[in-house]
Amino acid sequence: MRNKYIESFENAQIAGKQVPEFRAGDTLRVALRIKEGDKSRVQNFEGICIARRGTGTGETFIVRKIGANSVGVERIFPIYSENIEEITLVRRGRVRRSKLFYLRDRRGKAARIKELKKYGNELLVDIKARSIVFSIEGADFDNKDENYDYYRQIVA
Repeated sequence: MRNKYIESFENAQIAGKQVPEFRAGDTLRVALRIKEGDKSRVQNFEGICIARRGTGTGETFIVRKIGANSVGVERIFPIYSENIEEITLVRRGRVRRSKLFYLRDRRGKAARIKELKKYGNELLVDIKARSIVFSIEGADFDNKDENYDYYRQIVA
């Protein structure tokens, strides 16, 4: 059991941050605030999220990118860090693991991750309506277009 004062402090820190939903395999662009002397600037670090771990304010994620001369560069970021300006989700990756450390051994095309393609909302509604019409026992298949229009209105 955690101390309620520490928990309330952590919740207050988390409440102010806007973090997009992402997981391992997603390509992220992390905008970092960098201080150089008395000046401050924002620098982007774009790569594939290979791991996410921890909970609360201690939650971190690892981003890997291929730098100059095909050298892999990994950075560990605390999600609720003050130095992170924003986290942008560039694209979703289709992976079946939560930790992608095997990418460290892969080079070139072998290190690619397929993009996760989801159906648009309109197509999803269309598929649901069709499945309802054709799954009803004793449906009047002579008038299946009328049934389809009716169920499409209900599903939408």
